[in-house]
Amino acid sequence: MSFIDEVKIHVKSGDGGAGCVSFRHEKFIEFGGPDGGDGGKGGDVVVKVSRHLATLLDLRQHPHQKAGKGRNGMGKERHGASGQTLEILVPQGTVIKDAETDEILADLDQPESSIVLLKGGRGGQGNTRFKSATHKTPRFAQPGEPGEERCIRLELKLMADVGLLGMPSVGKSSLITKVSAARPKIAAYHFTTLVPNLGVVRYKNYRTFVMADIPGLIEGASEGAGLGHRFLKHLERTGQLLHLLDLSWMPERDPIAEYEAINRELALFSPELAEKRQTVVINKIDLPHVKENLKEILPYFEERGIKVFPISAATGEGIEALLDDIAHNLWGEPDETW
Repeated sequence: MSFIDEVKIHVKSGDGGAGCVSFRHEKFIEFGGPDGGDGGKGGDVVVKVSRHLATLLDLRQHPHQKAGKGRNGMGKERHGASGQTLEILVPQGTVIKDAETDEILADLDQPESSIVLLKGGRGGQGNTRFKSATHKTPRFAQPGEPGEERCIRLELKLMADVGLLGMPSVGKSSLITKVSAARPKIAAYHFTTLVPNLGVVRYKNYRTFVMADIPGLIEGASEGAGLGHRFLKHLERTGQLLHLLDLSWMPERDPIAEYEAINRELALFSPELAEKRQTVVINKIDLPHVKENLKEILPYFEERGIKVFPISAATGEGIEALLDDIAHNLWGEPDETW
């Protein structure tokens, strides 16, 4: 299934039904009074979180959405039925913005949360409502009020406890494959991950947390370079970040320069994102020359008080210690529950 994380749609609530002009026509009643009923209320537009959805794909295929119109009032004081509510289902983590002003209208980051985005038009009153001692035969009624309409943009930000970031081909997909049931595409070329992948990591005593594999970033990502710029927003939801580095390319590539370049992109995209907790993960530690290269770069991170975890996504070396650290950051000191 395609991963769609942003979509623009036009929504309209239902128009209210018109009130009815009617008079009683019954046998043996010479002067029947007004009996026109009210029009029904137009349907609201409600946006609701569904746990069964992971993308906004369905809305991409239906860019125009309308709620039902209210029915017109009828004689014998019969009121028109209300219009059907339009319920738009979205994944958890969806942000609703006005497409023209970019104003945030709602942030649906909780399970089962919902919002009435547009209210339906009020139904018009029938002529029965206007009867009085001085005006016994009103021959007019109210029209229904029109519904509201708006062009909105929906943006999905993934909900994850841990986010993986790094340059392309540093082993993010390999790591999430090792620790969860997620199966992203893995190959020996850049940008094999074209969409974010979520994996549920099962920790001790059946505790779980969600890990997100974000497409690789490159310098200039905050301005649109590469693929990762579309997915930087997903990292905003994560509680902590694992920054993966690959030392197997040294000296052709400088891992410290890559580390600093990505952190500059995070700061340019969002200062809050740049302040998130980061743990550095050195992949491919099973290779002898990577162990040697680690000695060269380790002082850089030690001087800055940054935790470094050497691992091998291929053999599993060091992964248990990494998961223990993640669990400690998520849930605090271990106790009998984990």
